[in-house]
Amino acid sequence: MKYAIVLCDGMADLPCPALDGLTPMALAHKPTMDWLAAHGEVGTVRTVQEGMSPGSDVANLTVMGYDTQECYTGRSPLEAANIGIELGEDDVAFRCNLVTLSGEADYAKKTMADYCAGDIHTAQADAIIRTVQEAFGGGEFDFYTGTAYRHCMVWHGGKTALGKITPPHDITGRVIGEYLPLHPDAAPLLAMMEKSCALLADHPVNRERAAQGLNPANAIWLWGQGKRPRLQNYRERFGVNASVVSAVDLIKGIGRLAGMTVCDVEGATGYIDTNFAGKAAAAIAELRRGQDFVYVHLEAPDECGHRGEAENKVRSIEEIDRQVLAPLLDALRGMGDFRLMVLPDHPTPLTIRTHTAQPVPYLLYASDGSAGPGAAPFTEATAQAAGRHTEEGCLLIRRLFGR
Repeated sequence: MKYAIVLCDGMADLPCPALDGLTPMALAHKPTMDWLAAHGEVGTVRTVQEGMSPGSDVANLTVMGYDTQECYTGRSPLEAANIGIELGEDDVAFRCNLVTLSGEADYAKKTMADYCAGDIHTAQADAIIRTVQEAFGGGEFDFYTGTAYRHCMVWHGGKTALGKITPPHDITGRVIGEYLPLHPDAAPLLAMMEKSCALLADHPVNRERAAQGLNPANAIWLWGQGKRPRLQNYRERFGVNASVVSAVDLIKGIGRLAGMTVCDVEGATGYIDTNFAGKAAAAIAELRRGQDFVYVHLEAPDECGHRGEAENKVRSIEEIDRQVLAPLLDALRGMGDFRLMVLPDHPTPLTIRTHTAQPVPYLLYASDGSAGPGAAPFTEATAQAAGRHTEEGCLLIRRLFGR
């Protein structure tokens, strides 16, 4: 038996005025998803437990079958695991975004113009992170290059109880003053964030980006703190040999901590320009070489939701259906019995451009016909109308594994 999850990050949405009152799932041409929904089981699942923030960290851990109330320690430690950072017992990891802030002289009056600095590529980002490390690192703090705009800072002997620290993608277009980390223990973080503006203002990478008409990476934003997590080995937990395919450090880091095989795909960017076909090929190759389960994570719908790109969000769903789901389904049919699940981790509505904690739609297809009855097309409304709901989201994967 083969098992697969295709996780479409942030795919769920609300009716959107820019799409004539439809959701991207309802508007997208996705024949493979709709066929699977018609011939499988459709329902809703709560992926974010009560009282937890609706981040991709919490939601993906839940979909993978982990109880986040037991194992979750923060977002950045999961990403750090993929970057290769070995956290000590007293280390606290933070996500370090490269962002674009507006030009006001008063730091608190600046606006979050772009949470991803024009989707800066890793090579340019690495040069900036090296500059940040030279200025602020080498002692109590150290900075590490991740992927694109997503990087890591480790505070040796640091603190985690710092009050609410807002993710930058939640405040696009807003003045940052009321979202700054103002807890007394967070003073060193705030100081580095503010000083980074002067440090990076005339950085060679930013001069180059300005000449190309691209947003500069003119500041850092620290958030998502946590200590080293411990996840039960995936094979011990579920009895399957598992692989993960993703472009982002967060999902790859979860995979490494869980003892899963982590696949690197050339051209996987986490955005709509990602190598969709390469991800499908990697997943198929893992199953053909003997792996029981593959978790294919696709970030593009979420990024489009954060950016308010309605047409691109629709297109990202269509590309997943055409370039990932269709070839994966075809390959699975040649491998014998299989079970396949498709779902988002959380909604990222275009109208608010950030995550919400509402339940999400899922479909589960079993090649032996044991999952059903189905309902199509695969949309938020269809899943809700099906009347099948899993409240304790970490248990849903047991349905995939037929337990």
